[in-house]
Amino acid sequence: MSVVSPSASEDTPYRSDEAYARERDANDALRGFRDRFYLPPDRIYMDGNSLGPLSREAEASVLAALADWKAHAIEGWTADERPWFWIGEELGALQADLVGAEPEEVVTTGGITTNLHQLLATFYRPAGRRTRIVADELDFPSDIYALQSQLQLHGLDPAEHLVLVRSRDGRTIDEADVVAAMTDEVALVWLPSVLYRSGQLLDLERLTREAHARGILAGFDLAHSAGSVPHHLHDWSVDFGVWCTYKYLNAGPGAVGALYVHRDRFGAAPGLAGWWGCDKARQFEMSHAFTPAASAGAWQISTPSVLGAAALYGSLRVIGEAGLEALRQKSLDLTGYLMFLADDLLAPLDFAVGTPREPARRGGHVALEHAEAIRISRALRALGVVPDFRPPNVIRLAPVALYTTYAEVWQTVVALREIVATGAHLQFGAGLESVT
Repeated sequence: MSVVSPSASEDTPYRSDEAYARERDANDALRGFRDRFYLPPDRIYMDGNSLGPLSREAEASVLAALADWKAHAIEGWTADERPWFWIGEELGALQADLVGAEPEEVVTTGGITTNLHQLLATFYRPAGRRTRIVADELDFPSDIYALQSQLQLHGLDPAEHLVLVRSRDGRTIDEADVVAAMTDEVALVWLPSVLYRSGQLLDLERLTREAHARGILAGFDLAHSAGSVPHHLHDWSVDFGVWCTYKYLNAGPGAVGALYVHRDRFGAAPGLAGWWGCDKARQFEMSHAFTPAASAGAWQISTPSVLGAAALYGSLRVIGEAGLEALRQKSLDLTGYLMFLADDLLAPLDFAVGTPREPARRGGHVALEHAEAIRISRALRALGVVPDFRPPNVIRLAPVALYTTYAEVWQTVVALREIVATGAHLQFGAGLESVT
């Protein structure tokens, strides 16, 4: 790739030459973690916000689970150091620090949307004037489908009872607009921690405080922040939340989900009761009277997928060794560097940064906007860089602190510049693919 001349301003620590990127990599305290991942050969992987790569530790954990199954068969539920009977609670406790929860407030179970349905079935209790749910118009479709479904199960019309806060700019949601929507007709607020297109990080503490001041429950989808952004869910008194483990937690495609319920909500009857949510001491009594666990474990439904959860043991160990605070600081630096390069090298080619600039308002990925985004994404893949595309005009790039280098960020931006400058993207189609 061609060499870019250095440039810098008084208010940024970055430069746009390749030598700067190499210097940053040489001095990166986290650089050794990259070697613990199986990254696609001869490619730059910028899609970890959709699917994290496999680590050697996660691989070993899956192989260990297979070995236990091979050696113990049914006795694996109670045998050895990791009895499967407690896998949901154990892996939940291992994730608690990542979201600022108490160990008993997190359980690893189900899938993200299934878990959302479970929590909505529990905590959405329309009564009197309080029938509405507040969400936002930029939320991921699966969350909206779940909210609509739960309203319909109560005989309510989503067109009337689902309040979608409008975006002022098509990219972000203003917390003040969410607060303004918290009327005395609202029973529950459900929002993402990080908007999946733009990467905006919402102020969960403020939104929870404002909701509670009005007698409204607050829950959040942490899919794009768990393992990337530190949270303090317990101290903020967030009522409940869900997340997946296949993005920044690197637990594998379609890996098990996780849910959080604040201790103050323990004792609420799970809306969707299942035998795996029983008090463990009584589960095998086989009673038709449901006795829920006295923890977030009560919201489990079915027997856990041991193989679908096994990789988490290894992947969480890697994150724990690196430290979430250190990962967050590097992530902010990488995304800041990417936005700087985009301003310096891509803005003249009609690219725009759609992600908030303030560190406290962004998650772990950057949204680059361009009218030809889908074609550019395909051209970028052809050059060996893996991004993803989100309609209508967003190229999402996730420089993940565990394994992305500063040089890779520089190379990605230079590749984008050359694609558009030469018109190389024009040879690619503009139709949507089934997976992007």
